[in-house]
Amino acid sequence: MKAIIDTFIPLLKGLGTTFGYIFKKKITYQYPEQKREVSPRWRGLHRLKTENGRIKCVACGLCEAVCPAGVIQVERRETADGRSFPLRFDVEVTRCIFCGYCQEACPKDAIELSRNYEFTEYKRQDFHMTRDQLAKGGE
Repeated sequence: MKAIIDTFIPLLKGLGTTFGYIFKKKITYQYPEQKREVSPRWRGLHRLKTENGRIKCVACGLCEAVCPAGVIQVERRETADGRSFPLRFDVEVTRCIFCGYCQEACPKDAIELSRNYEFTEYKRQDFHMTRDQLAKGGE
């Protein structure tokens, strides 16, 4: 008799939980017109910040070094006055784990993970973001 009780008590608790969801208020978003709130902790597409029309990045390579997935490639160039800038700054979004280490490691606060969660493409090549795409905000 104890074995039957030990079996049915958890079963009835589980069924009670399941049937409890039937009576809760449903939340449905009509997606393109109505969008849900995004958590402030959300990390979306990468974006290179600009200041006075110039990319703030000095191509120090810290973001490339700290990236656990190895999706960032930076190629550095210097101007005649000694200012360095990224000649090439590529991010492979399909392999990125959106950890935010690149954003935290940047000494110039030049890269950020935006709150954009609406990014879709049909071809894998379209998820390879270049310096110019990142400076426009990944659009």
